[in-house]
Amino acid sequence: MKKIIYWSVTVAVAGFLFGFDTAVISGADKPIQALWNTSSLFHGLFIMSSALWGTLLGALTGNYPCDKWGRKPTLILVGVLFFISALGSAMAPEVYSFAILRFIGGVGVGISSIVVPAYISEIAPAKFRGRLVALYQFQIVFGILVAFISNFLIAGTSAIDWRLMLGVEAIPALAYLLMIIKAPESPRWLVQKKNEKMKARSILVTLGEENPDQVLNEIEQDKLQNNQSKLFGGSYNKAVLFAFLFAAFNQLSGINFIIYYAPRVFELAGLDVNQSLLSGAGIGVVNLCFTMLGLSLIDKYGRRSLMYIGSIGYVISLSMVAWAFGTDSGGLTVVAFVFVFIAAHAIGQGTVIWVFIAEIFPNKVRSKGQSLGSGTHWFFAAAITLFMPFFLEHFSATEVFTFFTLMMLGQLIFVAWFMPETKGRSLEAISSDTNNKHGALDANR
Repeated sequence: MKKIIYWSVTVAVAGFLFGFDTAVISGADKPIQALWNTSSLFHGLFIMSSALWGTLLGALTGNYPCDKWGRKPTLILVGVLFFISALGSAMAPEVYSFAILRFIGGVGVGISSIVVPAYISEIAPAKFRGRLVALYQFQIVFGILVAFISNFLIAGTSAIDWRLMLGVEAIPALAYLLMIIKAPESPRWLVQKKNEKMKARSILVTLGEENPDQVLNEIEQDKLQNNQSKLFGGSYNKAVLFAFLFAAFNQLSGINFIIYYAPRVFELAGLDVNQSLLSGAGIGVVNLCFTMLGLSLIDKYGRRSLMYIGSIGYVISLSMVAWAFGTDSGGLTVVAFVFVFIAAHAIGQGTVIWVFIAEIFPNKVRSKGQSLGSGTHWFFAAAITLFMPFFLEHFSATEVFTFFTLMMLGQLIFVAWFMPETKGRSLEAISSDTNNKHGALDANR
């Protein structure tokens, strides 16, 4: 078990890079727009959302190296992309090269959101799988926290402080690359794609699996039962629908809008620049603390329970932020309920999304299913990030947060009526249910 934990933590460091890369741009947001004198729409398209469009591409195509080359080589590729992007964007001489280099980092984020949950879910035992896969989300929010703190500490230290903010990421990217080189390949990938049963068994034994032959037998049975290789061939319709809705709701909460534009939102509420940056760091602290709480609860109380808590918290916090902006109740009220929103996200969607999507697809199409879920997630993230500067100029903050509130009412309905429970079950047992030919997932299981 110690080796499984070690490799889960090591692989999940890609999540740290994901989180850092996602949040670090918030500190460079306004300085870059002022430096290159861009319009709001141009700034949203080429500066703020360029990484997200790369993430969308990585999410939609990352299943190919994941399936063809294997999980481990794909994890190494992710580290290389992050390293190149961090150094390159920090030194970019003008807006277009900056956008391209941020795009490259985004590709790394997108691929990591496929390969990391898939890899950890495939090496983890069922009773600990939730918290081990959720380590990825923990590392994401830890990266976000470190990025906010890093931005706060670097801000004002030099005329090129935004370049330093972006370039710091190269250090953890290099450390991740050095660590991941010795990681074992996924035993499930070895059986499914290479038919290397003995090598897979050896890895299972090395990882401390008590019943390697039983696990191999379950993998073989899953391979025989779920032999449809096309994700949209009809066999996996329920899993496809669940992954799409889950991922769409994640971004329709407004989470990436808050992460990317936290300083701008707080300034709209009346805070000054330093207060806004410090409040952004507070977001990171709340995110980390409640992700840790979700991590401790996910295998005990299940995925649906956390989603109930998160969905109700979303509705309350978002409606109160909309009210606060509408009544000019003050910046501290907005900050307080944004913190509640972050807590709701962290314990609900933040903890559950990558676990749930990694669990509901059979071994044969897991990376394709991850690609669908991740691609949906990042399409909505990119679109929202792209248009938010424009929307904030043409709609009030009250209207924007009211929209997010209505979307989260929709998520609450999805959780109550449709979302299945997957806790404590083997991947093969779950995939047997998601395959329409063998049954359907029961939302009360």
